[in-house]
Amino acid sequence: MSLVYVAMSGGVDSAAAALLLMQAGYQVRGVTLRLRADGQEDDLDSARAVADKLGIPHTVLDQRELFQHTVMDRFVSEYVAGRTPNPCVDCNRCVKFGALLDWALEQGADYLATGHYARVDRDPASGRYLLLRGLDRRKEQSYFLYQLTQHQLSHLLFPVGDYEKPALRALAEAHGFANAHRADSQDICFIPGGDYMAFLEEYGGVTPQPGDFVDTQGRLLGRHKGLERYTTGQRKGLGVSADAPLYVVRKDPASNTVVLGPDSALYSRELIADAFNWISVPEPSAPLTVTAKTRYSQGEDGAAAQVLPDGSVQVSFTVPQRAVTAGQAVVLYDGERVVGGGTIREVW
Repeated sequence: MSLVYVAMSGGVDSAAAALLLMQAGYQVRGVTLRLRADGQEDDLDSARAVADKLGIPHTVLDQRELFQHTVMDRFVSEYVAGRTPNPCVDCNRCVKFGALLDWALEQGADYLATGHYARVDRDPASGRYLLLRGLDRRKEQSYFLYQLTQHQLSHLLFPVGDYEKPALRALAEAHGFANAHRADSQDICFIPGGDYMAFLEEYGGVTPQPGDFVDTQGRLLGRHKGLERYTTGQRKGLGVSADAPLYVVRKDPASNTVVLGPDSALYSRELIADAFNWISVPEPSAPLTVTAKTRYSQGEDGAAAQVLPDGSVQVSFTVPQRAVTAGQAVVLYDGERVVGGGTIREVW
């Protein structure tokens, strides 16, 4: 009987994952990550209650120091550098599927399971493990998992990837889980309420430095309140009067300027991504035809991906993409399969 540790976040998805694995005959244990000094007690209590209901052991694993260093500190440094980071990707890479998976394997587990809406398979021809989209397209989370390695995928289970959310809530309700209808969190977990500037100032010690708003020709339009307050595509809160709506086109940390322009200036066809991870194929020597997206909430468009001599990847879209943002992820797909992904470095 395979031993599985289920990462129980306190939500219904991971609770359902534990139940489904028990029904499938796995030996299940629960583990919840303590990631912050405060604000997690409701999550911990909810996870413990589900574990008690299922009659399984439950462990709280303290990873506050690692989370602070690899996720919170990086969030600050990326904003200061003029980029817009994706902390969920960093947490998945370093904490959930890094430290937590390593810990579970050290405890003798065969697998780690989570409540992510994705699926794992194996290509019989190549022998490579595959990351597939979850079946519930409204909740599908493969975009955040593009950095998973072959080793990690070989020890991961995503039981809810074959289900839609309403069915999981009904399953949890039928088994008496108190969190069956618990609302999904929409915020960055360490920034409740979404006020990221307050976090940057209070936790990161960031003091935003005012500078110039300029247009795409470099002409002065006004003064901004610090690069950290703006992101590509932003329209509200600029405080600049113009005959037509203006948007943040890009930020230039070297000159401390924010470039503004019309909506048409937000579209680009090319990007370069670093820290690229290939999943369904090894690093290709020739351009690949794929679909790709640069934000979790958008659909994909056709693209070609080519590895450059330094190992970075150039992605060329067939249709111009709006508000592609340095620091975010570009993820490549081939139908249901995640081909790979990386962190956007340059856009044009």
